Amino acid sequence: MTDLTRLTAAELADRLTAREVTSVEATQAHLDRIAAVEPAVHAFLHVAGEEAMATAADVDARRAAGEDLHALAGVPIAVKDVVVTRGLPTTAGSRILEGWVPPYDATLVGRIKAAGLPILGKTNMDEFAMGSSTEHSGYGNTHNPWDLDRIPGGSGGGSAAAVAAYEAPLAIGTDTGGSIRQPAAVTGTVGVKPTYGSVSRYGLIALASSLDQAGPCTRTVLDSALLHELIGGHDPLDSTSLSDPATGYVAAARAGAGADLRGLRVGVIRELQGEGYQPGVLARFEESLEALRGAGAEVVEVSCPSFAYALAAYYLILPAEASSNLAKFDGMRFGLRVEPSEGPVTAERVMAATRGQGFGDEVKRRVILGTYALSAGYYDAYYGSAQKVRTLIQRDFAAAFEAADVLVSPTAPTTAFKLGEKLDDPLAMYLNDVATIPANLAGVPGMSLPNGLSDDGLPVGFQILAPAREDARLYRVGAALEALLETSWEGPLLGRAPELAGGAA
Repeated sequence: MTDLTRLTAAELADRLTAREVTSVEATQAHLDRIAAVEPAVHAFLHVAGEEAMATAADVDARRAAGEDLHALAGVPIAVKDVVVTRGLPTTAGSRILEGWVPPYDATLVGRIKAAGLPILGKTNMDEFAMGSSTEHSGYGNTHNPWDLDRIPGGSGGGSAAAVAAYEAPLAIGTDTGGSIRQPAAVTGTVGVKPTYGSVSRYGLIALASSLDQAGPCTRTVLDSALLHELIGGHDPLDSTSLSDPATGYVAAARAGAGADLRGLRVGVIRELQGEGYQPGVLARFEESLEALRGAGAEVVEVSCPSFAYALAAYYLILPAEASSNLAKFDGMRFGLRVEPSEGPVTAERVMAATRGQGFGDEVKRRVILGTYALSAGYYDAYYGSAQKVRTLIQRDFAAAFEAADVLVSPTAPTTAFKLGEKLDDPLAMYLNDVATIPANLAGVPGMSLPNGLSDDGLPVGFQILAPAREDARLYRVGAALEALLETSWEGPLLGRAPELAGGAA
C-alpha cells in the first residue's frame, strides 16, 4: 500500500470516498508516524490517539452505511494548542495552563468534529503565541524537519512542523503577525491567514483580539482551500465574525492550477524586499515573478510607505491587547496556582507568585511593554499613535489594490535560523515578521507557499496578499504559481526534505 502519510489531504479524501482505504488505516498510519519521528521533531504537546481512532471508526461505519459525509471526513488533522478542545488538554504553550482541560470546543473545532476529521492531537507553540520560533514554549522546542538544529518558525511551529514531517496532512494554526505564514515559509508548507473575521475566533485563547486569526496549515494550496471552507463562515458566538459564507475557495484553487494568468496584475511591494533579505530568498522571489510573467501576469511595483512603521506599531498594539487579555490568568480560578513561600497569602501575592512562575520571559516582556503603553500619560503617545499608523497602513493597502489585483513579497527575510541563535536579541527575532505583520494590521488575507530552496538548502516562502474578503483570489493565484513551480521541480518541494531518523517511508 502507498504510504498514506505522504498523500495530500485531497488525495487521501478521494481514496476514503472511493473506499480504497479506511479512516482507521489512515489515522493509524499517522499515529505510527508521530510515534516514529516525534522524539526528534516535538511537534505535539498532546497526542489524542484513542480519541482519533474512535472518530475514525465512527466515520468508517457511517460511510459503510451509505451516509453522505463531508469531503474531508476521515482525514486526520492536528490543532494548535491555543484552540480550546473539549476533553483534550489546552495550554497555549504555557505552564500557567498546564493540565487545563476545557469544558467546551472552539467553534472551528466543533466544525471539524461535525465533519468527521479525527483530531490527532495538540501542537506545540510559543507561549500564548508570543514568538517567531517556537522557542518560547513552556514545554520545549519544536525542531524543523528540514534541519533539526533549526527553528520551525512561530508561534505555530508545531503545526507547520507536523505537516512538513508527514505527521498530519492538515493542521490548524493562528496568525497574529505571521504565525501561520512564517512557519509555512521556513518548513516548505502552505499557510493561509484568512480575512479577519472570516473564521470564528470563539474558543481561541486570545493574544491580541484585533489581530488574531485562525487558518489552515497544509502541504498544498488545494488542501488549504478545503480546510478553509470547512472552518470558515459566520459564527454568532463571535462578535467580530463576518456574515460572508466560506465558499468558492476550493473552486478557485482547482481553477487556478494550470490557469492562464493574462489580465492579472501582480504588485511587488517595494518596501518588503532589499536590505535585510537573504540573497537566496530574493533570488527565489525573482524566479517566482518570472514564472507568473510566463503565465501571462503583469508584474508592477507598488509602494506602501507606511509599511516602514508597521513593525513598531504592531509591537505596541499587540502587547497592549495582550496585557489586557492575559490579566485573567491570576491563579485563582483555573490553571496553575502558586502561593508565596513566606508571608501572608493574599490575592495580590498569589497572583504575583503564579504569574512569576507560570509566565515565561517573552510573555512577561510583552505584558510589561503593553501595560506601560496603556498607562496614564502614555496612552496617546504610544498606543494611540500606533493605531494611527495602522490606519495609514490600511490606506496604503487600499491604494496598492487599486494598482494591482494581488500584492506579493517574500514571506520572511531569511530561512530558518539555528535554535538559540536569536534568543538573546528579541528585536532581531521580531524582524522575522516584517513582511507578514502589515496584513494583520489591515485585516487582509495572506498566503505563503513554498517557492524553492535558498543557497543554504532550506525552504523559502512566497507571500500573496489580497483585498479583504477576496480570499478566493489567493487560492486562484497561489494554485497557479504552485503548479508552475512544481512542474519545474518535477514534484513538490517537500519531496526534497531529508528523511527523518526512525521515519522511513
